[in-house]
Parts: sequence; structure tokens; C-alpha cells
Amino acid sequence: MKYKKQQLWLAASLPLQILFISWLKSYPEWIERYYSTGIYPYISYFFRITLGWIPFSVGDLLLIVVVFLGIRFLYLFFKKFRKKGISLLIRLFSFISVLYFCFYLFWGLNYFRTPLINSLNLKNQTYSTEQLISLAEVLVQKTNDQQLLITQDTLESVIVPYKPEELYSKATQSYNELSKTYPQFSYHHPSVKSSLMSVLQSYNGAAGYLNPLTGEAQVNYKIPKTSFPATTCHEIAHQIGFSAENEANFIGFLAAIHSKDKYFQYSGYKMVLRYTLVEIYKRDKIVYKTVLEKINGGVLKDFHKTKDFWDQYENPIEPILKKGYDTYLKANNQKSGTKTYNYVVDLLISYYLNNPSR
Repeated sequence: MKYKKQQLWLAASLPLQILFISWLKSYPEWIERYYSTGIYPYISYFFRITLGWIPFSVGDLLLIVVVFLGIRFLYLFFKKFRKKGISLLIRLFSFISVLYFCFYLFWGLNYFRTPLINSLNLKNQTYSTEQLISLAEVLVQKTNDQQLLITQDTLESVIVPYKPEELYSKATQSYNELSKTYPQFSYHHPSVKSSLMSVLQSYNGAAGYLNPLTGEAQVNYKIPKTSFPATTCHEIAHQIGFSAENEANFIGFLAAIHSKDKYFQYSGYKMVLRYTLVEIYKRDKIVYKTVLEKINGGVLKDFHKTKDFWDQYENPIEPILKKGYDTYLKANNQKSGTKTYNYVVDLLISYYLNNPSR
């Protein structure tokens, strides 16, 4: 009976937790000071030190267990609803309550920290089409230069020669370089792993993810290698406490271009060039075609390879999963949902206005 009372208390605490988080997210400065730059780094260090040395993804195994328990619960719920329906619901909500608490304590509160643009002293402004085009021209030139440096031929696509483990190591080195300019992005005790569910991630349309319950950065090892460096740097950005997708994209980009490795620089520039092209296409399709004509053939081939990769995994369930993820992001302070990824362009324009030489 005592155990059942504990479950009842846990279940009852769920709405109180939700109310508390709703109240707490109105104080981003407090979260920034006491959580994101206070206790979170220690939580993150603990998980990375504890699990980082394990060669496989503990988080993926945990996720498999959770899915199994979920299926088992549904089976028992429909089988024993008349006799144990209320008891099973209490167990379910007590379990959700624990997950909810762990999610926000271990990582999720970072969704409500102060915006990155403030801590980097960048200007938050609505950019013009002219500024967008100027950014595109810079990124086209940077991407073309790296592609030509690697291949010595503007028409050749880039072949990344590294294994995943080498890329993870080089990503850590990239952050070491970045931290020389931006100490707030320092990264120690790496814990980056190939996802055990990379095939499933491909069908889900995900290049990687951070497991908030284990602190492991997961990368879909099946994605094209030219996307691998930027994706890895993106997931590390989540790992060090930057939850917003546009901010993780921006930090991942900075880490990649600060790398001494030309493949990382190429991957970083190619990633943000794609986001910039999408924004130009939305505003002016004629200008979009003009900008596209300036991109090296080898870069365009890499774009097509990436598109072909994702196209082969298209399935009827993917839009439903993406809609669910969109709802999740909106519930966690990203009002535009999955469109938030593209907001990296805002940060890029502000950054290049301050750092035209980069």
C-alpha cells in the first residue's frame, strides 16, 4: 500500500510540475544564471564522464526500454482495464511525472535561458532582402573556396575520408579552437556516439539528437559524410546547454569554421548556405536562381546527394512524427516549431555585420 501511495503522490505532482515550469520560464535571467551557467554544467559533466567512455549509446538502449514498457502498458491497460484501469493510469502518470522531472532537471530548462544573441552582444533585428543576398554571396564564396581547396576541381563533389570516431574527435578539437574566441562554448569530457537506431532516425528525418536523460550526443551515422561534421557540432551545442535549434545550428557552424580541418569548414559553410538559400527562395525565386548559378558544381552535387539520401527514406509516418516534434518544440519556447532551424539566418546576418572578415 505504501508503494501505491508513492505512485499516487508522483502522479499528483505532475500538474504541479507543469505549473512550476510554466511560471519558471518567465524568468530567463534566473535560469541563465542559476541553471544554464550554474548547476547544468555539472550535471552535464557528470553524465559525460560517467557514460562517455562507453562505446555504444546507453541513451538508445534506454529509449528502447521505454518504448517496450509503453507497449507493455498498452497491452495490460486494454487487457485489464475493468479490474486495474485506475491503478494502471496512476502508474502511467507517476512514470511520466518522473520522466518530466528528469527531463527538465537534466537538460530541458535550457530551453528557457536568455537568447544567445544577447550573450554574444549581437543586434536582434529584422533583416532586409539585400542583407540576405549579401550573406548568401559571402557564404557562396566561402563554400566554393573550401570545395575547391579540397577537390582542386569546381565540379567534383567532396569525399570526406574520416570514420565517425575520427569525426567525433575532430569535432571536440573544433570546440577547443572555438573556445579560444568564445570561452562560453568550451567542451570537455566528450560523449558523442553513433546512434544505434540510425536507420530509424533516417526514416524519422533526423540527422542526430541529444538524449536529455543520459547527456549523450547521438549522430545518425548513415547521413552523408559532408553533413557529418556540422551535425556533430550541432549536437555538441545542445550538449553544452543550448537547446534552441537555431542557436545550436549557429554554434555548430562557428565550431566547424573555427576548426583547422578543411572538411569541417566546408561542412559548416555548406550547412548555413543551404538555410540561407531556403530563405532567399521564400522571398525571391528569381534571385534564388541567380545565386544558385554562382555555386560550384561540386557543391551542388553534394546538395543533391543529401537530398537523394533523405528522399530514399520518405514514408507516410514521417510527416506525423515531424508534426509531433514541431509540437514539442513549440511547447518548449520555440514558437515557430521546426521552422526555428531556419532562424539561424538571423544570427548569421547579425554575426557577419559584426565580423565581416569571417
